[in-house]
Amino acid sequence: MKRVSHATWSTILSVVYLGLMSNFLVLVGALPLVVLLMTTDPAYSWPLLAAAAPLSAPALSAASATFREYSRGENQVVRTFLKAWRATWRKGMLLGLFAVAVEVVLLVDVRAVSASQASVVIVPVLAILALIVAATALVALVALSEAPGARLRDILRASLYLSVRRWYLTALSFLVLGIQIALFTTMPAIAIGLTAAPALYIAWANSRHTLRPVLELEEAVA
Repeated sequence: MKRVSHATWSTILSVVYLGLMSNFLVLVGALPLVVLLMTTDPAYSWPLLAAAAPLSAPALSAASATFREYSRGENQVVRTFLKAWRATWRKGMLLGLFAVAVEVVLLVDVRAVSASQASVVIVPVLAILALIVAATALVALVALSEAPGARLRDILRASLYLSVRRWYLTALSFLVLGIQIALFTTMPAIAIGLTAAPALYIAWANSRHTLRPVLELEEAVA
């Protein structure tokens, strides 16, 4: 039997450290939302959840930056995360606030028209719009981690266009995140402590690939 080399062990341990520390940092950044999800019934506490959700957005953007830097050989997970959080927290919260506000309006509209005869036509349209808003927000947070100095208007425009154009990548991200949410409802400790980082990594990788045309153009201009 061949011995596992030191380099292999080093790589394995660094990946484990990336996952565990990213889980912890995202948990801290999203703590108000996580606490509410674990201690309240979302059917009744959704206004509080809507208020807490934007606070979690910068943590997702910071995690995206951490994954990117790790792929480039940077192993300082905590320092990279905190640096990215400081650079993106204002715009990240604005993105989160915008996305949550639009989602709330759309879902309230669904509730309002669900009993009417027009619901057969209107509800599917509103549901599609809600998915587009969620996809745009996800890709926009990754785009923000790539270009913290970019204007929000430009980030939203590019994210909306590319997330719809490359819908298959968006669908895969939603599938992985949906599994993560389902796991959270049944085994929150495992979802928070182990699987959050892998799920976020896949969503980041898909979103970054979605943004490739814009990123390649930016590199060419630079």
